[in-house]
This record gives sequence, C-alpha cells and structure tokens, in this order.
Amino acid sequence: MVKDKVEKLMEKVSENLSELDQEEVEKFIKALLRTVGEKRIFVVGVGRSGLVARAFAMRLMHVGFNVYVVGETVTPPIREGDLLVAVSGSGETRYTVTVAQEAKRLGAKVVAITSYPESELGKTADLKVIIPGRILPESGRDYEARQISGEHEPLTPLGTLFELSAMIFFDALIAELVYRLGKSEEDLEGRHATV
Repeated sequence: MVKDKVEKLMEKVSENLSELDQEEVEKFIKALLRTVGEKRIFVVGVGRSGLVARAFAMRLMHVGFNVYVVGETVTPPIREGDLLVAVSGSGETRYTVTVAQEAKRLGAKVVAITSYPESELGKTADLKVIIPGRILPESGRDYEARQISGEHEPLTPLGTLFELSAMIFFDALIAELVYRLGKSEEDLEGRHATV
C-alpha cells in the first residue's frame, strides 16, 4: 500500500536527519550568513540532487540572499569569498566535483552536501554536511556515465532517500535563516515570482 511506503520513507528521512552533525550545520549557517551583502551563493548538483539544489536556491533568494545556479546563462563568475553549495549523494558526480574544485581554486568556500565524507567532493569541500541515505551503485561509475549507459538503480521506495532528506534539511535551514534574519512571510512573498 502507498500509505505504508509513505510512512516508511518518513521514518527513514527522520532517522537520517536526526544523525546530522549540529556543529557542521551551524558552520554552514554561519557561512551562509557571511554572504549577506557583497558575497554570493552558488549551488550545483546533477539530476535529482540538482533539482534539490535549485529549490534551495529559490528559497535563499526569497529570504534575500544573492544566489545563482551554476550552469544557467545568467550566472556570473564565482569570485574569492563567494560560497558554493554542492549537492551530490555519492560525492562522486563528475560535473559537481569539477565545479567544486574550480570554485575552490578561484577562492570560493565549498560546502558539500553528501552521504559520503570521504568522496572526491567531500575531500574538496571546506565544510561537509553529511546526510545519510545515498547508496552507491555497485559499478562505482558516476551519475552521468550510468545515465548514458542505461544503468539505473532499482526503483525502490528508498532509492530517493538522500534527495528527500536533503530537501527537508534545506527547508528546515531556510526556516532557521528566516528566524535569524528577522524576516517575515511578507518579506518572502515580496521576492516571490509574479510572472
């Protein structure tokens, strides 16, 4: 029954998010708050992780942050002191890792949102928020290579656990930022799309 699967997913997401390292989360919040003013936030991710990153970018914009999605035509160059939030469950997605490495080379701070702290993305990042839930495919190949070759993980209720957990984490983070910045619902509505 679908209801049973919903309950199981909610239970697993709750379990995952209860394992968050609160010190790392607080460092992430402070890194986001340091961008207020002249600094910018960039987000990157591929596939469903990319969709989660884009949703986070939208909410950051509603709160008043200067935020961009890497790869969009209107995205400016990243600069020293900017912040990159890189979302990859495996931490091995080639595009996300390459962007993180280049951002770091250019002087930006890199935050990894991943299930694997020892992944290539984890090793590149200045700060890691570890969200359990991403099970690596047995082949070890990155996301893009698996998609091109037609290799997909089985469709199971827990196959999207990382993305669900990351989305809820980001929404909780936005609520905390709204509180710390003293924003109101009206402030957010004023930045909501009208066309």
